[in-house]
Amino acid sequence: MLEAVNLSCERHARTLFSDLSFTVSSGALVQITGENGAGKTTLLRILTGLAQPEEGGVTWRGEPLSDVRGHFHQHLLWMGHRPGVNARLTARENLRFYHQDTREALDAALRSVGLEGEENTPANRLSAGQQRRIALARLWLSRAPLWILDEPFTAIDAAGVALLTQRLVAHAQRGGAVIFTSHQPLAVDSLRQISLTGDTSCC
Repeated sequence: MLEAVNLSCERHARTLFSDLSFTVSSGALVQITGENGAGKTTLLRILTGLAQPEEGGVTWRGEPLSDVRGHFHQHLLWMGHRPGVNARLTARENLRFYHQDTREALDAALRSVGLEGEENTPANRLSAGQQRRIALARLWLSRAPLWILDEPFTAIDAAGVALLTQRLVAHAQRGGAVIFTSHQPLAVDSLRQISLTGDTSCC
């Protein structure tokens, strides 16, 4: 589905990673790990086409990402470290911005993340964890086969971590693929880890 080939990246004259290669196939659940500043978010941005490596490249279903960018983005759900929630909009309105589903579908997604009864509440009246759950509700609506998520477990409680883990596993089991960064240890048998460790990377 997605392949990284000999990726190298530098920031401020420091090598974050070099000669990094891996493939992500249907059914894969891949966790990117590493210390703060190791380049986890930078790697995700390269995989989404939002940043360019110093060397190497990324292919989507065998084609260079630069050649199929529009097609690729139609099959990608990207969620950055920030939740991407408009504080002035309600929980439902925030979801509708990304997904033009029925009201019933939007509300069902919000229920799935524990926000039943908050559909009409402006995001600025919700906690940071609840705002994060609004963003995560997109995972119950998305039809994209590839999910790339930057720190999706941030600001959610243990119950939310368990619920989200189940959703990621279910997406992979249905033939999708998930690449995510997290410091959160997950007890998932099928989980594959890629560790960024300074100048060298291993997986």
